[in-house]
Amino acid sequence: MIDKNIEEIITSNHEVKIMDRRQIYLSGVKKISSFDNEEFLLETTMGALLLKGEGLEILRLDTHDGNVRIKGKINSFTYLEGKEKMKEESVFAKLFK
Repeated sequence: MIDKNIEEIITSNHEVKIMDRRQIYLSGVKKISSFDNEEFLLETTMGALLLKGEGLEILRLDTHDGNVRIKGKINSFTYLEGKEKMKEESVFAKLFK
C-alpha cells in the first residue's frame, strides 16, 4: 500500500519534452481545458499551460497517468499565472459556450 503523501508526490510530477519543434510530450496534465489546431490550454500540476503553434493535434492522451503527446509546429508554451490565467480562461470560456 502506498502512503497517500507519497502517492501525491508521484502523481504531481510534471515534465515537458519537445522534439524538433514537431512534437511535445507533457506529463502531469490534469485536464485539457480547450484546444484547436493553433492553441492548447492545459491544466497541469504546475499550473495552467498555454501551448501555441500550427497544425496542432493530439497524438496520445492518457487521462489516467496525465500524459499527453501533441504533434504540429510548436511556436511557444507559457505558464499562466493569476489574472493572466483568468483572462485566458475567460476568452476560451466565451469561445466554447
